Amino acid sequence: MAATLYNRDILRLAASLVPDDRLESADGTAEARAPLCGSRIQAEVAFNSDDKISALAFRASACALGQASAAILRANAVGTSIDTIVTIRSQISEMLTAGGPPPQIWRDLVLLSPAKDYVSRHATILLPYDALLAAAENVKTSV
Repeated sequence: MAATLYNRDILRLAASLVPDDRLESADGTAEARAPLCGSRIQAEVAFNSDDKISALAFRASACALGQASAAILRANAVGTSIDTIVTIRSQISEMLTAGGPPPQIWRDLVLLSPAKDYVSRHATILLPYDALLAAAENVKTSV
């Protein structure tokens, strides 16, 4: 893999993800897997009364790109709606698959753009978003 893919910033973000991160009281939980590379991310999410994310935790068994993506999401998602998360996920997918611009909402997302040339890494980058969206869906079905 190119040095620009696993650069210092990606490795710093990956290392910032708390290894056994958990919420004391989660509203929803889920796990997502990327079959191609075997990455796995478990998400726990809590919401406030305005249906915005109030807390988020990830446990990741993924490459540095998946961990970095999860770290960016975890660091920025509090106060965000699930609809916004869906939009950001779509923008990341567009960036990776069609050369679209990186989402402007969180500046660190641009660090994931070199992965566009590595199709096998796309799923692991999107994995934290998929896990979070599945956890949010579990809240809807369990209420």
